[in-house]
Amino acid sequence: MNTQAAGRSEISENAVRHDWTHAEVRSLFELPFNDLLYRAQSIHRRHFDPNAVQISTLLSIKTGGCPEDCSYCPQSVHHDTGLEPEHLMDIEAVVTAARRARAAGATRFCMGAAWRNPRGRNFERVLEMVSRVRAEGLETCATLGMLDGEQAQQLKEAGLDYYNHNLDTSPEFYGEIISTRSYQDRLDTLTHVREADINVCCGGIVGLGEDRADRVSMLCELAGLPEHPGSVPINQLVRVEGTPLAAEPDIDALEFVRTIAVARILMPLSHVRLSAGRSDMSEEMQALCFHAGANSIFYGEKLLTTGNPDTARDDALFEQLGLHPA
Repeated sequence: MNTQAAGRSEISENAVRHDWTHAEVRSLFELPFNDLLYRAQSIHRRHFDPNAVQISTLLSIKTGGCPEDCSYCPQSVHHDTGLEPEHLMDIEAVVTAARRARAAGATRFCMGAAWRNPRGRNFERVLEMVSRVRAEGLETCATLGMLDGEQAQQLKEAGLDYYNHNLDTSPEFYGEIISTRSYQDRLDTLTHVREADINVCCGGIVGLGEDRADRVSMLCELAGLPEHPGSVPINQLVRVEGTPLAAEPDIDALEFVRTIAVARILMPLSHVRLSAGRSDMSEEMQALCFHAGANSIFYGEKLLTTGNPDTARDDALFEQLGLHPA
């Protein structure tokens, strides 16, 4: 390679880009596995401690009864999963859970509510939860459905650090999974969050029945946002009896690792979170994901309504791999 070409390559490797094409991302997926992981790990080491993992805890503050029809979600009123809807949690109970999470090593506390969008008195109570949890010395995150600009600003004033609102899948496959809100609805909420100067947490789910072209497209959408999300959760579908995707076959484990690696390459400054589905992953698969650039996890026994590896198992895995909390 001549000097000029080498210089261009160096710039490309170090640049934070928002103009990745589908062809470029597809070519990353098609790299030999070792080459892909080497590239992802090299970029990861350039920006992060390779052995540090940011730890978050997720609490469902309002479970079930959601009017959306997301095909993967046991909290939807459209699916008979046996889940009993619950009211919004008491504020003191949420603060107590946040204290437990902090004592267990979490640095970020995420609160999730099964709503299409928050309203009225319930939203006011969430604002108080955010303020109280922030006062405990934890970063705060919430996922409450769609927001308008005023709601986003109120959350910012309450002390919210991150707002989670996933794209879920590609624009092309989205209609196969959800019909009650549009892709543009999701993008609009992300715009409101950014304009309120709240960090965006946004990723997707793999294993929904999509193909690689959809994973390429989803990652292009994420990397093409005006600012890369501060956190990018990559979820593996958790199949729940009673949902339309309960019989969906497992995604290939190495394809999942490839997705993590490509996310790391496309969004080099983001925390790539190994999120839902870890309870179904072997230790070897998780180790490959960390090597591919994942540097954040949810910690605890539950993710909203589905299982998650307990803290003892995670502690043992961290010790075995020489990882430590960020």
